[in-house]
Amino acid sequence: MTDVPPDSANKTPAALGFHMPAEWRAHASTWLSWPKDPETWPGRVPQVENIFLQMMAALAPNETVNLLVDDGETEQLVRARCSFTGAENVCFHRIVTVDSWIRDYGPNFLVSDKLSDKVAFNDWIFNAWGNKYEELKRDDSIPRRLENLLRAPRFQPGIVMEGGSIEVNGAGCVLTTEQCLLNPNRNPHLNKSEIERYLKDYLGVTKVLWLGEGIVGDDTDGHIDDIARFVAEDVIVCVVEEDTQDANYELLQDNLRRLQKMTDARGQAFEIVTLPMPGVVGGASTDKRNLDRLPASYANFYVANNVVLAPVFGHANDARALETLRRVFPDRSVVGINCEPLVWGMGTIHCVTQQQPKA
Repeated sequence: MTDVPPDSANKTPAALGFHMPAEWRAHASTWLSWPKDPETWPGRVPQVENIFLQMMAALAPNETVNLLVDDGETEQLVRARCSFTGAENVCFHRIVTVDSWIRDYGPNFLVSDKLSDKVAFNDWIFNAWGNKYEELKRDDSIPRRLENLLRAPRFQPGIVMEGGSIEVNGAGCVLTTEQCLLNPNRNPHLNKSEIERYLKDYLGVTKVLWLGEGIVGDDTDGHIDDIARFVAEDVIVCVVEEDTQDANYELLQDNLRRLQKMTDARGQAFEIVTLPMPGVVGGASTDKRNLDRLPASYANFYVANNVVLAPVFGHANDARALETLRRVFPDRSVVGINCEPLVWGMGTIHCVTQQQPKA
């Protein structure tokens, strides 16, 4: 199945020549898990299904879409709705999941330029964002259950980590947050330097860049993919709140100040591009969780082959956000998708996608 050297049992991906590539590197496919849970999306599952179909329609003309479904009946129902160009590139896999957050529980793909086995993946421990949702911990098994299908080496770092908490530029840097990775509900036995060692060993990076807190309403404890994203090796987009009275204002200003002082693996400063925020999205009236604010952010976009899928929320800042993303991705079509129904599940497009790079 693999060409990883036989003496590699105790070696890390970095030691074997693997690294996590930037999201804009050419994809072999995008992985999705079909949505279904009414507790995740109260009264909105049909709307969320339509959002998934919009994402699939934008992705399938340019890459394979690997879709996890619970059973044959679901597969038939979804197949019947795939009437878009490239629908033949949608591959169904009957693998039961609890929920759709494959960014966080799915395989974390790696590439190598040295081995004939050029793709591998990390299987981190998924504890449902700090033991918040007991039932969702069952999705921790998905990377292991995909191993035979992927036919690629599987590394087990042995610590808790979610895909939405890490962001790489493919040139030696990983961006993350203190609020998430240093949270005692993840890896209380590890200190900051020890966590940095895991990131370097299992992502193949040489420099860890730390931001502070994530946005208000984020139940992941500050995932990076809602606040700052690499769009090139030396360019970072980050969200800022313009309303000084907004709860997000100061924490996002702190992150901006940190970014402006950071340098890349070569010691060069990054170009920082700001994205607006969409204001307050959500409310308590129709949701038993009594949510006053949902983690809506334009930073939760997904970069795929020839296209960028961007969340919008019916806010006046939608147009500005899309224009900014079109400016930083001039070689890709930027497709805005109304994610107000999706964000009721506490995440949007980046949270429900997982890229598999080409070898």
